Amino acid sequence: MSMGTGTAGVTAAEATASVFELALADSAGDVDDDPTSSRILDAACALFARVGIQRCSMNDVAAEAGVSRITVYRRFASREALVQHAVRREFRRYIDQFVLDVAAAATAADRVVAGFVSALRNTRDNPLVGGLMATEPGSLVSSMMGDGGDTLATVRAFVAGQLRREQRAGHVADTVDVDLVAEVMVRLSTSFLVTPSRLVDLDDDEQLAEVARRVLVPLLEPAS
Repeated sequence: MSMGTGTAGVTAAEATASVFELALADSAGDVDDDPTSSRILDAACALFARVGIQRCSMNDVAAEAGVSRITVYRRFASREALVQHAVRREFRRYIDQFVLDVAAAATAADRVVAGFVSALRNTRDNPLVGGLMATEPGSLVSSMMGDGGDTLATVRAFVAGQLRREQRAGHVADTVDVDLVAEVMVRLSTSFLVTPSRLVDLDDDEQLAEVARRVLVPLLEPAS
């Protein structure tokens, strides 16, 4: 598939941090209210997952969606805008599922375990993100690890916010440094995602839960 003339060379690395912040800030946006826009985004995500972002043009997306190139441009002014909306929508879905998974747990410790399992499972199972891990793994690794820490900082802030809620509710001691705990949690999760383990089966939720119980839950205890 060709890039086409006049299209921006948007990569996964260029798309991830800013759209993750946007996804945290609000819902997927009003484009989901338009059936044609949703159809185009579905087609874009399917293509990105199959062949990667860099190899897809607006013409390719239009063909996949069964609409004209002009229709795509009417909804999304540029290829960069289309990529951002597509990735943003998937991150929003990921975050919504994460919140649901965590809310079902009974205690702060259980929520940490559920959050760790949810983060790894839903990242790997997401058609777009999982597809990019297979087609453009270098771009995703660069995005998460090589952008000056912006993406990790954004995710850490989100996790730290969840932990602060636990503190305010009296479920985590005030002496726990939630920013540091969130940093460790995010870096551990990222490490498992970008460097597959030969010891822990990432497709086994119980193994992931045991890692969280043994390694992450003790971080919620106040320093002695």
